[in-house]
Amino acid sequence: MWTVPRNTNMLVWNKELWLIDHGASLYFHHAWDNWKEQAAKPFAMVKDHVLLPYATKLEEVDKAFHELLTPEKISAIIRLIPDEWLTNWSLDISARHIKEVYTQFLTIRLTQSQTIIKAAQHARQSLV
Repeated sequence: MWTVPRNTNMLVWNKELWLIDHGASLYFHHAWDNWKEQAAKPFAMVKDHVLLPYATKLEEVDKAFHELLTPEKISAIIRLIPDEWLTNWSLDISARHIKEVYTQFLTIRLTQSQTIIKAAQHARQSLV
């Protein structure tokens, strides 16, 4: 039996419980001034991730994602985000600049995936 951490987002859909967004947030939204630094760091709270005990194929998934998700694909996806979705924030940042940050942030995360994977594997070893 496992327990759900307090800060896990949950969704009930079609009478099923889904754990969502635990660790998937773009935390740089809370500190735009250091987004580049955050992009290169592993996810520090991975040790508390509710699905970590089941994460047995991280390297295989990373390899598959690298085949599908290229810097060009990231850029193309970000360009599809409507500007209106990005301009209702209290920040005084243009939609164009936000898209540039998203693109760079996600591209850096992609290049740092091995560091992120190693941190998750280390956390998993101490858990399991």
